[in-house]
Amino acid sequence: MRHAMPSATPSRRRRLVAGLGAAGAAGAVTALVAVLVPSASASTLFSDDFESGAGNWSKSGGTWSVVSDGSKVYRQAKADSELARVFAGETSWTDYSVEAKVKALDLSKGLAGVAARASGSSTMYRLALTSAGKAELQSVKGSTITTIGSAPVSNVTAWHTLKVDVSGSTVTGWIDGAKVASGTGSLAGNGRIGLVTSFASVEFDDVSVAALGAGPAPTSPAASPTASRTATAAPTATASRTATASPTATKTATATPTSAPTPTKTTTSPATSWPKAAGDKPVTATIAVSGTLDGGNVRYFGSGALGGDGQAEGQDPLFKLADGAVLKNVILGAPAADGIHCSGSCTLQNVWWENVGEDAATFKGGASASYTVDGGGARGADDKVFQHNGGGTLTIRNFQVADFGKLYRSCGNCSTQHKRAVVVQNVVATAPAGSLVGINANFGDTARISGVTVVGKKSLDICVKFTGNSSGKEPTKIGTGPDGVNCIYNESDITFK
Repeated sequence: MRHAMPSATPSRRRRLVAGLGAAGAAGAVTALVAVLVPSASASTLFSDDFESGAGNWSKSGGTWSVVSDGSKVYRQAKADSELARVFAGETSWTDYSVEAKVKALDLSKGLAGVAARASGSSTMYRLALTSAGKAELQSVKGSTITTIGSAPVSNVTAWHTLKVDVSGSTVTGWIDGAKVASGTGSLAGNGRIGLVTSFASVEFDDVSVAALGAGPAPTSPAASPTASRTATAAPTATASRTATASPTATKTATATPTSAPTPTKTTTSPATSWPKAAGDKPVTATIAVSGTLDGGNVRYFGSGALGGDGQAEGQDPLFKLADGAVLKNVILGAPAADGIHCSGSCTLQNVWWENVGEDAATFKGGASASYTVDGGGARGADDKVFQHNGGGTLTIRNFQVADFGKLYRSCGNCSTQHKRAVVVQNVVATAPAGSLVGINANFGDTARISGVTVVGKKSLDICVKFTGNSSGKEPTKIGTGPDGVNCIYNESDITFK
């Protein structure tokens, strides 16, 4: 039997504040009365005690479910999962405090904790309980994990309250009201919250987020390391995030068809800043696009079955474009699942990927297909940004890409292979970066490259040649650099800054 810590209120409710103005909140009350609660600090951004399920969270790895443990908790039950995460909140959140109650059921060789400023599935700050009997404050970027500081924890498998404060470049971790560590971080200054496990089975409860700088942040109570969960103070709520979202798209929904002309080629430089989202739309089933869909810079993000952004193959996309379709002025937030699929020729105009999931876009048309990516940008790609599985020619122009493995890859081991072509014009690539394009020389692929600016790196493999195959084996790398046959560019076409 657990003993509750001192509580500001006996009630346990789920809250999600969308930051609407008074007029917007009033209009949302009738439709969303189930998630509205009275009286609280205006600094509270989010709260979830899982009594009404886990609909606010998107999953990436692991086996997650809401279970009853006296009261309802969110459990990750797959102890052999190398990395399991769920995310909530807004990618635009900057300075805030996130806390949660955490109880490790099996922590024999892994970790469990709470994350802040998650700008991707593997980029975040996290405070984690570890099998070594410590609480560690960490900066995580892919496979690079930097420990900012740590503190010993007695009875690491008891209920503990973990809290992470992020303010400017300063990151501070707390356990049960006691400071673990504080330091300076270099990750992105914004991002969502997360609950994370690695080789551990864990229960989570009473998650809350408070803005820092917009009002007093909640103070963690001093508590015994063995103290268990308690409800947090009930905040004032206005409406849930879905109050501003349009109805969730279904698999049978199609965009209103309009004419689909190919946009006029532009010669303007790629944008140096990212557009501000005009709203948010959760997507639980792939949106089919025929004709033209202008998203008006609304952010679309995966939810439910599409709520993952890992590297697993076979994921469904947020958008599936028919032959000749145009998708423009769209922001893909995280998680983005498998991004966009083009069934035939298509145009992506001013499309932005805030964090690439499996791939930003996959092109699947026939030998005569023509695909155009004009404007926009992508960041946070653990591997590829654009995957070319079909035939035809892909043109990428006036585009910016940052923190990526490859901008373009001609499929190296697809069961059906094609001769493919890529044209890269007027692109800014910002480190960290792996390579720009990868092609299969043995299938006659070509890459024509001009006007590329590389920022933050003195050298980069611009064009990598492989021997591709149709057997599913990893292709063999056979060379890099311009050759006038497959990799067609001059060294003067590339600028390093």
